[in-house]
Amino acid sequence: MSTPTFTPQVLLEVWRKARQINLIDEKFRGLLRSGRLAAVYYSPRGQEILAAAMGVHLQPTDYLVTTYRGIHDQLAKGIPLKPLFAEYYAKATGACKGKGGPMHITHPETGVMVTTGIVGSGLPIANGLAWASQLKKDGRVTLVTFGDGASNIGAFHEALNMAGLWKLPVIFLCQNNLYGESSKYEKCTSVDHIGERAASYKMPGVTVDGNDAEAMWRASADAVARARAGEGPTLIEAKTFRFMGHYFGDPGAYIPKEEYEAHLAKDPMPKTRAAVLASGIATEADLEKYDAEVNAKIEEALQFAADSPFPDVGEIDIDVYGAAA
Repeated sequence: MSTPTFTPQVLLEVWRKARQINLIDEKFRGLLRSGRLAAVYYSPRGQEILAAAMGVHLQPTDYLVTTYRGIHDQLAKGIPLKPLFAEYYAKATGACKGKGGPMHITHPETGVMVTTGIVGSGLPIANGLAWASQLKKDGRVTLVTFGDGASNIGAFHEALNMAGLWKLPVIFLCQNNLYGESSKYEKCTSVDHIGERAASYKMPGVTVDGNDAEAMWRASADAVARARAGEGPTLIEAKTFRFMGHYFGDPGAYIPKEEYEAHLAKDPMPKTRAAVLASGIATEADLEKYDAEVNAKIEEALQFAADSPFPDVGEIDIDVYGAAA
C-alpha cells in the first residue's frame, strides 16, 4: 500500500488545521480567565499537530468518537464553530441544543458522533459504528481517540479484540501525553509503548512522534487507507505532551519543571510553523492573514453564541430519552 507524498501543500493544510485549534484554545483560556466563559475546559495545548495530521485524511462522512478532552479532534474533524461555541455557552443553538455541554459534544452532520465523559468508554462505541459501516459497505472509517490512561481499561482490550477478530474499519488513536490526569505513564502502564499491544489482537500497531507533522500524517494515511480498503483496524500511539494542566485551573504541579521545559523546547506549533515557512509554500504575511481570518471567525461564532437564547424549560425532557417502542 503506497503512502501519498507529504508535499508542502499537505504541510500547510496540517498547519492550518492545527493553528485554528491553537487560536481557539488561546481564546477559550482567555475567556475563562476573564470570567466571560463559565464551563469545564480541557486544553489541547501541545496536541494540535497530531489531531490535524489525522484530520486531513478524514472525510465529512467518516465517524469520530472522542473524549471530553477532544476539542482538538472535533475541530480537526470539521465541526462548525457556531454550534460548538454555542454548546459551550449552553445555548439552544448549540450542537446538542445546550444540553450536552463541553463534555458531550455531538455533531453527526460532520461525523462527530460521540464525545464520552468516561475514560475508555468510547472504544466499544466506535466498534459499533465501524461494524455498521462494515455491514452497510458504505466505505466509512471510524476514528476513536483516547489517552494513555484508557489503554489500561478493560474496554480497550475488549474493543481491540473484537475489532481485530472482525477486521472492523476502525482506527484506535491513543494520544499518549504521558500523564493520566496527575499519574505518570510509567507508574500505571506495564509496556514501554502502547502500540506494542496491537500484536495481541492481530492488527498493526505503530508508535509515532505525535508532534512530528509528517510522521503523524504518514501513520494516519496508512491506517485510514487500510480501514477504507477493508483490511481492518490499526492502533496508533501518538507520543505527545500537554502543556496545560489536566483541566483549566489545574496548575500541573505534579510535572517536574525540568521535564516540562524539555518538552516545551520541542513545542510542535513553532516547529511546524518554521517548517511551513522553510518549504516556501507560505510567507509570514500569508500566515498572519490566515490568523486574522480565523480570529474573525472566532469572534463571529462568539457573537452568535452570545446572541442565542438559552433552551426553553419546556424542552427539558426532549432529546433526553429514546421514544418508547
